[in-house]
Amino acid sequence: MPEKKVMTLRLDAELRKRLDGLAEAQRRSRSFIAAEAIREYVAINEWQIEEIQKSLAEADRGEFASEGEVRRVMDKWAGRRRTRRAR
Repeated sequence: MPEKKVMTLRLDAELRKRLDGLAEAQRRSRSFIAAEAIREYVAINEWQIEEIQKSLAEADRGEFASEGEVRRVMDKWAGRRRTRRAR
């Protein structure tokens, strides 16, 4: 099991109350719920930063969608909106 370290953070009273409510509803500790929330936050933000960095590298290499490719995607999505409205 990985070594665990204690971390202290400050929460306003309302957020702590909500966290306590979640912990009680899930029959988990406040610490478990907070750690899970931080894990999810870190994973989402790591993914987003990685994707931005990949996109910037593609742009630096000059890898852009052509005007025709952009138009096809726009037409595809515009067609879906019209189809949904027609129902």
